[in-house]
Amino acid sequence: MTDAAAVPPQFSLGRRRFVQGLTLAASAAALGWPFRALGRAMGPQVLSGKNFDITVGEMPVNITGRPRIATVANNSLPSPILRMREGDNVTINVTNRLREPTSIHWHGIKLPNAMDGVPGLTFKGIMPGETFTYRFPIIQSGTYWYHSHSGMQEQTGFYGPLIFEPLKREPYTYDRDYVVMLSDWTDEDPMAIVANLKQQGAYYNYGQRTLGTFIADAQRAGLGPTIKDRLMWGRMRMSPTDIMDVTGATYTFLINGLPPAANWTGLFNRGERIRLRFINGSSMSTFDVRIPGLMMKVVQADGTDIQPVDVEEFRIAVAETYDVIVAPEADAYTIFAQAEDRSGYARATLALREGQAAAIPPMDPRPMRTMTDMGMGNMAGMSGMNGMSGMDMSGSAHGEMSGMSMPGMNMSGSPAPAPSATSMPGMDMGDHRMTEMPGMKPGQSMPGMAMPENGPIPTTNADGVDPTTLEGKPSVDNVAMDPKNRLAEAGDGLDGNGRKVLTYADLEALEVSHDGPPTREIEFHLTGNMERWTWGFDGKRFSEAGPIPVTLNERVRFTLINDTMMEHPIHLHGFLFQIENGKANAPFKHTINVKPGEKMSFIFTADEPGYWAFHCHLLYHMEMGMFRTVVVS
Repeated sequence: MTDAAAVPPQFSLGRRRFVQGLTLAASAAALGWPFRALGRAMGPQVLSGKNFDITVGEMPVNITGRPRIATVANNSLPSPILRMREGDNVTINVTNRLREPTSIHWHGIKLPNAMDGVPGLTFKGIMPGETFTYRFPIIQSGTYWYHSHSGMQEQTGFYGPLIFEPLKREPYTYDRDYVVMLSDWTDEDPMAIVANLKQQGAYYNYGQRTLGTFIADAQRAGLGPTIKDRLMWGRMRMSPTDIMDVTGATYTFLINGLPPAANWTGLFNRGERIRLRFINGSSMSTFDVRIPGLMMKVVQADGTDIQPVDVEEFRIAVAETYDVIVAPEADAYTIFAQAEDRSGYARATLALREGQAAAIPPMDPRPMRTMTDMGMGNMAGMSGMNGMSGMDMSGSAHGEMSGMSMPGMNMSGSPAPAPSATSMPGMDMGDHRMTEMPGMKPGQSMPGMAMPENGPIPTTNADGVDPTTLEGKPSVDNVAMDPKNRLAEAGDGLDGNGRKVLTYADLEALEVSHDGPPTREIEFHLTGNMERWTWGFDGKRFSEAGPIPVTLNERVRFTLINDTMMEHPIHLHGFLFQIENGKANAPFKHTINVKPGEKMSFIFTADEPGYWAFHCHLLYHMEMGMFRTVVVS
């Protein structure tokens, strides 16, 4: 099948995506790109060793048919793959040829605080014309990445893969090794995108409900229930179609710097096992990844080895990495990464020979937010709403919500009777016992509720916030009334799709950790206001919040409660943390995607002093205030 025939006809932007790839290929030679043959497996350049020289500058690109300027390292988009070896001490000289300051943050890396690369926090940044030297020991192995932490340079192209070769033999084998770096590109000025979102939070949401979807819902569920459903969402000033803030309306989704029609291709021989290192280097895009016809064995999550998990699909949030091993048997396969909101996709190919391609599958139905996403998870279940899949199966809103009211309020807006004691969340309700949640063993306590032998640990909110005090704040448009643990859920648009999809509850570390239980718990509410398009922790933007003090070598639990209807990939610099997912060997990660209406927790050991960034890795959310400083001393 040819590439042209493979583009799914129902994808309204398919023709534009195809043209983008052709334009890119035609202009490559004139622009002097490092890709000698676009679409080949070579991808970005590879640098290896102990000493590296990186020059940050501008480079002309043409990804959509319009010439633009990208921010890059060593004239490469993505920036070069840096391969280092565990146990080495590395030196990286970074020279700034831009007209503004720059920086490099080494994402997920345990290193001295002064080398973390966050301007204003760990150093002043790299000024134009200056060279800054990073020096640090490599004390871990696996797949990571690096990116600018200055302004919007990450969005304009400054990001690259980082591979640490292990000292000891890995617990899996493979014959080839490819990086698959996902990213999003826009021809717009990133600050123009911010301005548009500040004016209208749904500016890039082209999938909103219309008169047509209203009629379809009314025909399916009845006029009265459909009107009630619309009134409920209207009263809350929320939209069930708010999935991604920035969408395919402005984004072109890339794999290894190439748009779908350019078709990056990784080659293999029959009988080989291939390691694919997936890195989501996007600014704002979550992807659902699958290779139709090919099972994937997940062997690493965020650079750390896990008990292998066989899946057909996984969701990868911004800044996460997953390593998978595949054993292809056919001539060609499509690596298909659809944006979570189904507004576009990135695509690449695994093939026996150059020029081969497999069919591109149609995108899945667009997900829809539900009552659970509003933070009413267990209440929604008691109201008979467990059958909702979070997926728009008819191109319209979820009629299953028809006639439902918010807990504590009927549809007229007046107070509703309080639920009885026997139906309160957390009570034994037959098959809904809290001690038998998905991903947990019988009799095991809730993740985030484990206690050391000497009794409960001190729990405080980072800002002394009682959730009720958040209501009515200008920077908070929702407070989760009944958040729930959702680690065993794949996520809206994935649960119940008929494929085996990875969840956080599936992850288990390969090696036993002996770090012990936490001695203190700190709670954070993830908050935001879509109308004002502002984001923060505990109803505060970064400029309004103070540092979070942690004692050196203290074992700390962070509990996260997502009060918003957006997902937030939360990243803690300088440490790997363990997700409390009910597994005997809790998995280590550096970034965790917190679902809407979710309450979850992780534990880390504060074994490196300094000022460490703690933030949402959606770039524009971070810039709009969802950022804190953890001070270890």
